[in-house]
Amino acid sequence: MTVESTAARKPRRSSGTKRAAGAASAAKAPAAKAAATPQNTEPQLVQLLTPEGERIGAAENPDNAEFAAFVEDITTDDLRGLYRDMVLTRRFDGEATALQRQGELGLWASLLGQEAAQIGSGRALRDDDYVFPTYREHGVAWCRGVDPTNLLGMFRGVNHGGWDPNVNNFHLYTIVIGSQTLHATGYAMGVAKDGADSAVIAYFGDGASSQGDVAEAFTFSAVYNAPVVFFCQNNQWAISEPTERQMRVPLYRRAEGFGFPGVRVDGNDVLACLAVTRWALDRARRGEGPTLVEAYTYRMGAHTTSDDPTRYRRDEERQAWEAKDPILRLKAHLLASGGADEAFFEELETESEALGKRVREVVRAMPDPDTMAIFENVYADGHALVDEERAEFAAYLASFEEGH
Repeated sequence: MTVESTAARKPRRSSGTKRAAGAASAAKAPAAKAAATPQNTEPQLVQLLTPEGERIGAAENPDNAEFAAFVEDITTDDLRGLYRDMVLTRRFDGEATALQRQGELGLWASLLGQEAAQIGSGRALRDDDYVFPTYREHGVAWCRGVDPTNLLGMFRGVNHGGWDPNVNNFHLYTIVIGSQTLHATGYAMGVAKDGADSAVIAYFGDGASSQGDVAEAFTFSAVYNAPVVFFCQNNQWAISEPTERQMRVPLYRRAEGFGFPGVRVDGNDVLACLAVTRWALDRARRGEGPTLVEAYTYRMGAHTTSDDPTRYRRDEERQAWEAKDPILRLKAHLLASGGADEAFFEELETESEALGKRVREVVRAMPDPDTMAIFENVYADGHALVDEERAEFAAYLASFEEGH
């Protein structure tokens, strides 16, 4: 059975809809309110679904009304599609973690807990928008139609990504922390000069926001009014460093000093993430420049499979965030509203099992990485030291074959 992403079966919407036109007049207001939050108070959080799965309307929170307008067109079928995306992304992510533990992958960076931030923002994109990811945007890759097994080839060391960035408008994964924000800014500046009606989105984490590359990207994007959305997934931990030790003000407020709006959204609310990202992308397409979106979420797993989070954070913290699980939240809403029945969930479980099986089979059929390839293409004309290191490593590998 071939499992494909929803994006491969259903084209993404254009922004030229009644939803976009109706919300355009209110586009500037929400960010201004968010940015005006005093430093010593709890920041405004855009939320459209409570952790219990209850829909928040304008009456309950008037400040959300401007953003809610951007998801007025979302149907029950769309909600089921978002739920499917999150479930299958989590299943793929779990399989990848297990495969790494079995020695099939060299490393894996899990997105566990961040599915809503990635699927919500990913489904806000048009086909002609361009994405610059980090190394954890597996859900966004799913939304862009990238085969999940291509991601695993890179972490197995047999390719550099395995997909053509220009086919999916999804750039290759970036390991250097924060550098992709500069790439996104430059690309967005080019989009503006070409007069294209498209936007660019750059993903990064809370830890990356402390990198100089990110500050430079903010500066250039503001000065050149680049059509770029900076989407920061604040998962509370930059490896072992908590957010409160990284910054003095809420992260989204950093945009103020560069002259563009910042918004904090509930990163475990897929509907809110979809709405805020649509708003920010539409703003970029209208020529109003960059936006910083802070998706306030939580990394439930380790930073990567080489990390042990039990050494630096308490179980109680994770348990508190598990109660805000993005998948359980949308499931509760679908059940309460009659949007899905048990047959839907059972069918999805079958599809999830098929995806897991395919991932395992494809990865185990991949060739082993070429252990000597690391020494190639270091210098154009070769180098004596590299030749020496190559010979030493070859002798080390040969010692295992000889039983030494």
